Amino acid sequence: MHPFLLSIWVAAWAGAIALIIGTIIAWGLVQSRSPRKWMVEALVITPLILPPTLLGYYLLVLLGQRGLGPVIEQWFGFRFVFSVQGAILAATITALPLVTQAVQASLGDVGHQVKDAARVDGAAEWQVFLFVSLPLAWRGILAGAILGFLRAMGDFGATLMIAGNIPGRTQTIAMAIYDATQANDMTRANEYALLLSFIAFGMLFLAMKLRQKVDS
Repeated sequence: MHPFLLSIWVAAWAGAIALIIGTIIAWGLVQSRSPRKWMVEALVITPLILPPTLLGYYLLVLLGQRGLGPVIEQWFGFRFVFSVQGAILAATITALPLVTQAVQASLGDVGHQVKDAARVDGAAEWQVFLFVSLPLAWRGILAGAILGFLRAMGDFGATLMIAGNIPGRTQTIAMAIYDATQANDMTRANEYALLLSFIAFGMLFLAMKLRQKVDS
């Protein structure tokens, strides 16, 4: 598969998974009144702090042949190491902090009066979440989805460590830029870089516009 198409595929899956998990985590953090919820928040943002290669190393150790790799392959019939599934997993983990923070901020802006009114009318918490909070916070959630997609699409270090850089199989556009630069093929490197930059800046502009409307 072409590196660009593979990047879109990986980023789409990773962004969707990160959006689902991040939204659930964000809702739990917004609802929680526990003084220890900072521990969950710290754990969520850890991928932003750790060097990508270190994060990829931990994934490689955990899911490699000396870790859970043989068990996963026996039960599910695939492996994470040197596979597209590994690239999706690494991209999901790196995208999750951005998605969670954006969604948490958006859900936190939903007025308590609206949610309390729904509860008074007999709505359960899951109904308040699905039919009140999510529709009102859709702009922030969409902005989080865009940021997660972009972060997943541009990941290099973590994806390289667990999925490798196999042309046609796990080589994303970020890795293709690196390979082209190493081979002194600046024409191909410039083409990939311009393509990735165009998509990144366009979608980032859209995400910022959505966040601006949420804040206003």
